[in-house]
Amino acid sequence: MIDTITEYQFQDKMVGHGFSYDGSKALFNYLEQLEEDCNMKIEFDPIALRCDYTEYDNLKQCLTDYSNLNLKTIEDLRDHTQVIEVDGLDSIIIQAF
Repeated sequence: MIDTITEYQFQDKMVGHGFSYDGSKALFNYLEQLEEDCNMKIEFDPIALRCDYTEYDNLKQCLTDYSNLNLKTIEDLRDHTQVIEVDGLDSIIIQAF
């Protein structure tokens, strides 16, 4: 059973799970594009999404969390995981790896 939600409903729920409004909008757009590209439906599960994706205020913060991998640039990070840039901000969202 899949429930269709709007971008605003998605944002409201994801803000309650640690994402910013801008970050949740970027994640929503990414997931909608993924659905379209793969011709599949993604079930909205905010807890699972929170486990699968993390928003960082900036690249430096993210690279610090993964310092054990010796990543230096956003390209290094992209070699390891999906990176979603939040429009107009330094924030990024990465898929857990």
